[in-house]
Amino acid sequence: IDLYYLMDLSYSMKDDLENVKNLGTELMREMAKITSDFKIGFGSFVEKTVMPYVSTTPLRMMNPCLGNHNCTSPFSYKNVLSLTKDGKKFNNLVSQQQISGNLDSPEGGFDAIMQVAVCEKIIGWRNVTRLLVFSTDAGFHFAGDGKLGGIVLPNDGQCHLEGNMYTMSHYYDYPSIAHLVQKLNDHNIQTIFAVTEEFQPVYKELKNLIPKSAVGTLSSNSSNVIKLILDAYNSLSSEVTLEHGKLPDGVSIQYKSFCKNGVTQTGDDGRRCFNISIGDEVNFHISIESQKCLSKDEIIKIKPLGFNEELVINLKFICDCQCSSGGEANSKKCFDGNGTFECGACKCNEGRIGRVCECSKDEVRTEDLDANCRKDNGTDICSNNGDCVCGTCECKKRENPAEVYSGKYCECDNFNCDRSNNNLCGGHGRCECRKCICDANYTGSACDCSLDTTPCLAKNRQICNGRGECKCGSCRCTGSKFQGPTCELCPTCPGNPSPCSFVLRDCVQCRAFQSGDKKDTCEKECSNFNMIKSFPLTHCKERDANDCWFYFTFSVRNDTNEVVVVEQLECPAGPDIIPIVAGVVAGIVMIGLALLLIWKLLMIIHDRREFAKFEKEKLNAKWDTRCPSLSTGNNCMTIKGNEAEEGGLWDGR
Repeated sequence: IDLYYLMDLSYSMKDDLENVKNLGTELMREMAKITSDFKIGFGSFVEKTVMPYVSTTPLRMMNPCLGNHNCTSPFSYKNVLSLTKDGKKFNNLVSQQQISGNLDSPEGGFDAIMQVAVCEKIIGWRNVTRLLVFSTDAGFHFAGDGKLGGIVLPNDGQCHLEGNMYTMSHYYDYPSIAHLVQKLNDHNIQTIFAVTEEFQPVYKELKNLIPKSAVGTLSSNSSNVIKLILDAYNSLSSEVTLEHGKLPDGVSIQYKSFCKNGVTQTGDDGRRCFNISIGDEVNFHISIESQKCLSKDEIIKIKPLGFNEELVINLKFICDCQCSSGGEANSKKCFDGNGTFECGACKCNEGRIGRVCECSKDEVRTEDLDANCRKDNGTDICSNNGDCVCGTCECKKRENPAEVYSGKYCECDNFNCDRSNNNLCGGHGRCECRKCICDANYTGSACDCSLDTTPCLAKNRQICNGRGECKCGSCRCTGSKFQGPTCELCPTCPGNPSPCSFVLRDCVQCRAFQSGDKKDTCEKECSNFNMIKSFPLTHCKERDANDCWFYFTFSVRNDTNEVVVVEQLECPAGPDIIPIVAGVVAGIVMIGLALLLIWKLLMIIHDRREFAKFEKEKLNAKWDTRCPSLSTGNNCMTIKGNEAEEGGLWDGR
């Protein structure tokens, strides 16, 4: 295992650096329980050294930290220690590192990850399991953020380390997430994000975009970093995910996984298995299919993420049918032996063309042949739907074998007819030469018009009540005054056309209920219709002198006027005396209580005013304490303001 520890050295990670200084030897000791061949390396990052990411004043470039803190100059990425087996060397070099600082919260970690991935020789990556531990307590900048510092060139994904320092941070933008994913996959690097609790949601979303990566919660001072690394490694090593390179055009691939405990998965989940321990075996079935016949051989590479092994598949495309091996060379079926008859068709010899090799390329002129392939002397050859071969149109094939071009000039097809409800020919016909041939009982350009008149039958079994015509399964009334699904209503008709006005209310009232104005002349004046009593209908509604409603409807059956009347009158119910009396009594009681409350409130207000007046007069009264005792018989005077009340002697004060 190769493990590279990439650490954020911004000022907020000061206490974390102290705990990482002894990481080398301790991690060596723990990893020895897993592998006998382990190397460790260390790198650090801060931010791009341009505004507004860091302060570019000379003083702040020397020491970006405020106060008396001694910090090193800001930098983008520095490879402190390439991969080594010497844990003590790791501790010594990490102990010499100093914290730096920047202005904004997100850090330039993506620049550092890109350099760690692509600088294989400098970092010292071997052809083994590669782990990158990314430790930070902040977010990250990504592609496009460089514009804030005037950096517009996209990251080129190349190694730019000079003296173990990334020297092009001011020139290239941050890499995008997709670019980073590509480089990490290309170099088989598995990433472990060791981040604080605050940024867990951000890096978990990033983990979902980066295959074979894990996220661990870093304590505030990185004291749990070794446990975090071991847990993340166990998680990554227990998962196997297959991926493949770019597929040739027309080639598709399907996976099916057979994992532990009999778990079988297909689709995208068929590329992976989880909870795998050392010694477990899982199987993958891979199906490759080609929709096209490619002229050259192709290669597909399939590999498990995080591993260096890969499966290379050489694809050789079989473009000839199996029946071609039994073809008849120089067959008479191919215009006197000018081709090989195989698989039911002629494969012409060199220099011959045509469906049965009947034409010679040297004997015919293309322009003469094309003239036979133009309809009505037009400009389009085979209606742009085919090729002119030896003066005959050979129509193109479509991806959907059910869709075909046809006709002498390929002018017809069976898929460009009118549609209804998104169905070709409404689903009630077939498309021939761009026209719908409708099934029985259907018509219209899209076969969307039904000839069935059943939906138009009124209750009297007439089509649209004799007031309209049935078209496409619905009634079209002869005038706007007729309404209803079967033209049975006419609310605005002044005379006979309206069901409710044609049958006079008096006739219905006298014949059905033996009442009304025509009660005595009913038989004479109201005998021009047949009356039928039925259950409630609501086409006509009238009210009699007693405020009772009666309902009836009108229809024409075989030239006979028919009126259907509801048998029962709908009369309003009489008043309920008890609730009325109770309501009146309750109202009187409530009014009395309200008047009592108002009187009581007024009395309280009056008493308070009198009491306040009494208190005020009490305060204004003054008594002379030097007045002789009443027993002596002397009188005293009470002084109020500057006036004296006569009551006896006054001592002049």
